[in-house]
Amino acid sequence: MTRRPNLLSEVYGPITIPPAVAFELSRNGIDIGVGWLGVTPVESRGKVASLASELDAGESEAVVLAGELRADLLLIDEKLGRRKAMELGLQVTGLLGVLAEAKSRGLISACGPILEEMIHLAGFWIGESLRARYLRAAGELD
Repeated sequence: MTRRPNLLSEVYGPITIPPAVAFELSRNGIDIGVGWLGVTPVESRGKVASLASELDAGESEAVVLAGELRADLLLIDEKLGRRKAMELGLQVTGLLGVLAEAKSRGLISACGPILEEMIHLAGFWIGESLRARYLRAAGELD
């Protein structure tokens, strides 16, 4: 088993999430009671509401909170959320970026096994062509 529940904290240190993301994680059986994961409420509910027509609650809160905290990096995978965050001047990465960073730091030896586990156990979706390009770039596919 390749599970690495603390990989985010190993790569980035303490992580801050908004309540809507905490709810989504809890609803999906992910333990948010770990010491490196903190929940911080969003101050500007108006900004969250203005994004609600484009993004889901978790993405809206995450984008606004990242701006409020002047976060170094926002972890977001959904295309619309990433686009909106970048329009607002935020630096973004996704789960694939997290795996690549972990590999470059020597925290994992390969991205492929963890990616496969995310696909099969956690329902992470990635197109086959993107998956192949990613693994090829990581030196894990010919």
